[in-house]
Amino acid sequence: MSDKPTNVGGQAVIEGVMMRYKERLAIAVRCPNKEISLTEEKIQTLAKRWPILGLPIVRGSVSLVEAMVLGVKALTISANKALDEEEEELGSWALFLTVTSAISLAVGLFILLPTIITGSLRPYLGRAIYLNISEGLMRVVLFLSYIFLISRWEDMRRVFQYHGAEHKAIFCLEAGEPLTVANARRFTTLHPRCGTSFLLIVMIISIILFSFFGWSSLLQRLLIRLVLLPLVAGLAYEGIRLAGRSKNPVVRYIMQPGLLLQRLTTAEPDDSQLEVALRALEAVLANGYGSAD
Repeated sequence: MSDKPTNVGGQAVIEGVMMRYKERLAIAVRCPNKEISLTEEKIQTLAKRWPILGLPIVRGSVSLVEAMVLGVKALTISANKALDEEEEELGSWALFLTVTSAISLAVGLFILLPTIITGSLRPYLGRAIYLNISEGLMRVVLFLSYIFLISRWEDMRRVFQYHGAEHKAIFCLEAGEPLTVANARRFTTLHPRCGTSFLLIVMIISIILFSFFGWSSLLQRLLIRLVLLPLVAGLAYEGIRLAGRSKNPVVRYIMQPGLLLQRLTTAEPDDSQLEVALRALEAVLANGYGSAD
């Protein structure tokens, strides 16, 4: 199909999947009674309000923050549905504090901590280039260790299965196939536009970019990394967009580490989980591309 959407995004949530396309959002959740609960919302992106925020590079960090905000809302909705609890609206302040805390934790763990630790090794590493490379490698090791540890957490298994279901559903759409469980089942759980790949690319770009700077005082190093973080996110975002569209074998080869990492964050879903992902996808596409089994 020549008119099939190619920029649908998604996220696994508690016992379900959130799908997003243009200004539509849909969250499908498998309830305790085995029925599928569907929540749909209209959303307005910041780039729609202020077109300058939709420019290349700039849109990367903006999209990342929007994705985190919507992700927290989707997780709250899905948790209430999956636990059969009365849904509570997440207030603006609660949402702000939750997202801010998540960003602060990520920045502290993967940006600031490696910088502080590497600074203590300066007498042994000497030149700034070695310090910057060591800092970057430490950042990657921390990130991979974090992914590995959560992948061992048994309670995350079903979330990873829904993550795999999300990818299979999107692959089915991008292939122009009718959105059925039988069709979606045939596709891989590893998608080049996945957020897991995005985060790995962020780590790699940060190593390259930060290596151009010297090794000054701790405060200056921290400020430089924080100031450059939006640029790093923007470059990674453009790289993911390119990888999602490109058939170039070189691009595909470069994306292999991210796809391999997804083997930890996705798992093979069952048919009931694929049905949930397809229900969310159909809803977000408004008039759909077919129906789930």
